[in-house]
Amino acid sequence: MLRYTLMRLGIFAGCLVVVWGLVYSGLFPRGLGNSNGMWIVLLSLLLSAPLSFVLLRGERERASVRVVERVDRMKANLDANRNQEDQADDAARAQGQGA
Repeated sequence: MLRYTLMRLGIFAGCLVVVWGLVYSGLFPRGLGNSNGMWIVLLSLLLSAPLSFVLLRGERERASVRVVERVDRMKANLDANRNQEDQADDAARAQGQGA
């Protein structure tokens, strides 16, 4: 998951550099007044989102598989703990009825 996040940040940083260069070279319009920095960040976000969606599909699927495996493992542990508690409770009730 960390790898996917770092890859997304890398794509965003690349887009930020490219958009900054395009804005300051005059190929992209500048922001109004003091909003030029925010304009560059917004354009970078708009460009990096679909690029990340397409370019990182495989990494996103691998991360998803790891998350699903972790959730399944946690569910199995919870079920095992629940069964242990049920067995202990049944044993305690059986001892209480036999005495």
